[in-house]
Parts: sequence; structure tokens; C-alpha cells
Amino acid sequence: MNADASPPLGLSGVRTWSRPSAQPLAAAGRPGSGQFIRNIWYAALWSSELPAGKLVSQMITGTPVLFFRKEDGSAAAITDRCSHHFVPLSMGQIMPGDRVQCPYHGLEFNAQGRCVKNPHGDGTIPAAAHLQSFPVVEKHTVIWIWMGNKPATPETIPNYSCLDNAPELHATAPAYLYMNAGYELLTDNLLDLSHTSYLHSGILGNADTVVADISVVQEGDTVTVARPSRDAENPGILKMMLPEPMDRGDQYSTIRWSPPGCLLLEFGCSPVGQPKETGTGYFAIHFITPETDRTTHYRFSAVRWHVMTTSPELNAQIREKIAQTRKFAFSEQDLPVIEAQQRRIDEAGTPLTPVLLPIDAGPVRYQRILKRLLDADNAAEKR
Repeated sequence: MNADASPPLGLSGVRTWSRPSAQPLAAAGRPGSGQFIRNIWYAALWSSELPAGKLVSQMITGTPVLFFRKEDGSAAAITDRCSHHFVPLSMGQIMPGDRVQCPYHGLEFNAQGRCVKNPHGDGTIPAAAHLQSFPVVEKHTVIWIWMGNKPATPETIPNYSCLDNAPELHATAPAYLYMNAGYELLTDNLLDLSHTSYLHSGILGNADTVVADISVVQEGDTVTVARPSRDAENPGILKMMLPEPMDRGDQYSTIRWSPPGCLLLEFGCSPVGQPKETGTGYFAIHFITPETDRTTHYRFSAVRWHVMTTSPELNAQIREKIAQTRKFAFSEQDLPVIEAQQRRIDEAGTPLTPVLLPIDAGPVRYQRILKRLLDADNAAEKR
């Protein structure tokens, strides 16, 4: 079991949401602010999304980025916009020597973003032809990108070691959803685990899980929210993972947030009154990466822990059912609500201050951290 998923587990502060026109570029954590922390690691792609020989484009924090693998297999990332006539380089092709050729006029750029070939005239390459490159690290089956100008710090990449070497039958395939909403709204959704009792009733939660002892602990820039439910009806997704029928149990929901949008949920159950280790569950992986202030890349997966079923056929069925259940919950239940929430916030035209409840302790805490990190990041970018 990954100990990092369950660090030891407060409520203060008020956030305000606004449109850019109502409060221009005020702070992170306000959907539509247009500002992002840049000197931090973002989950850009699943490793499997970047096969050798393929150019992959992804807009991250409003910046078009081109990803490709070099001849040694490592990943590279440069601006996906030719400096000549601004055509996406992702429409071009990979050339020998780790170069990308623009499809429009044939300029070539290396993995450091430098223009290394101008096939026109005497071949002179203007200094303005060079593009920005971005530090990338491949870790935990994810390609991480650093968008800022400060030195990248690979040691600060969040721990998702539960993804490393996970048996194929115990982990769902990497998944992706595109959301027409700011990434902060999805983060709010995941850190407020109480919504599963209503929005995902029957599959991820139920009436028994409405009442829970919520605890929130901040360690550095990490926030962990715990929501245990004792002697509660087990939701369908947990029942399917048990080798013997168990309608009720002690449930454990503990979610860790690392800035800017990396979350790891440990969800499981054990017999009533028995230690957690006597039960089973899964780690739910969530990577939330802003495309723009109104659109979000959402990548997710799940890895089971303390697997109690031994049949390969049954584990294959459970793997597929977990994947289907979680994708349904996210795409058919969460996504429509969050996108509608974003529309209502936009329509207001003036800042909205939400009523705060005890269940908002986690979201309030992470918003304060985002605000502080953004202020520090802005100061660093100006230097």
C-alpha cells in the first residue's frame, strides 16, 4: 500500500469568484481569473499518449505546447507555434536529429526550441526565430511540464508511486476528459467528498455517507481531507471488489491535494469495527491541468490496494467495471454539473461569494495556498 496516499490529516478564509471583466486577473482560485502558477509542475500527458514518432499538441495554461520523443526516447516540449507565420508545428513532422519541421515553409527546430535550419535565402537564422522550450520529466507514467522561468525542481513532483509497476489487472487504463470549466471548480468538486452521497448516489456514495467526521490537515503546500464513515452501506463500486458479500462496512475516503491540481484519493472499506488493512479499496488518481481559464484537461486512473480476489478473469471484469463506473460518474454526473456551475458564475457579471459550510474546509484551505503561490510566482516572473 502506498503510504504517501494517506498522510496524517482547519477552516479559515473566504474566496470570491468573478469574471475577468468584473475583477481583471485578480487571483488563482477564481474561475476565469486568467492567471496561473507557472513555476510548478503540471501533469501534461500520460506517457502512453506520446508514442515515438508522433507530434502531440496540448494547450497548457494558455500556452500551446508541442510534445515529441527524441531519438533516445526521452520527451521534449517546445512552443507549438512557428516563429515565422505562427503555424502549429504539430502539423509538421519529426526529422532526424530530434528536429521538428514546420509544414508551411520548412523551418526546423530542435528539442531546445532553437531554429536550426532556414531553407530560404542564405540560410541566416534571425535571433527572433528561436522558440521557448520547457523542462519535462517522465515519472509515475506521466509526462510533467514546468511552464515557468525559475529552475525546475523535479524533486517537488507529487508522489504517485502507486502507479509504478501496478499489475495490469489491478489498474484501470489511463483516461481523459475535456471540461468546459475552470480547473478550480473541478478541484473543489474532488476535495468536497460529500457530493458523492448525492451526485453519485448508489455507485460512489449513498445516504449513509452524508454524515462523516471531516478532518483537514495542511502539510506545507499539501492539503489532505479525510471523511471516514462508520457502519455505512457500501456503495456499488466497493461491493464489486469484495470476494464475499458485505453490504455494510467502515469506509475510508482520504484525498490529498498537491498544487496546482494533482489529487490522490484512497477509497475503501473494511468489516465494521475492523482495521482498514482487513478490507480493500483503490487509489483514485486525478490530474487537473488548466488549458485556459475556462477549459480543463482532466486525466484519471485507479489502482486497487489489498486486492482480495485472485481469479484473473474476475479481476479483469472488476478492472473494466471500475473504469466504466468512474468514467460514467465523471462524464455523466460531475461534468454536466461543473460546466453548468461555470456558466452560472459567468452569467452573474459580478463577484459571487459562496455560502460556506463545514464540508468546504478542504476547498477553502487549498484556495488560500493557490493564492499565496500565485502571488509568489508573479513576483518571481517579474524579476
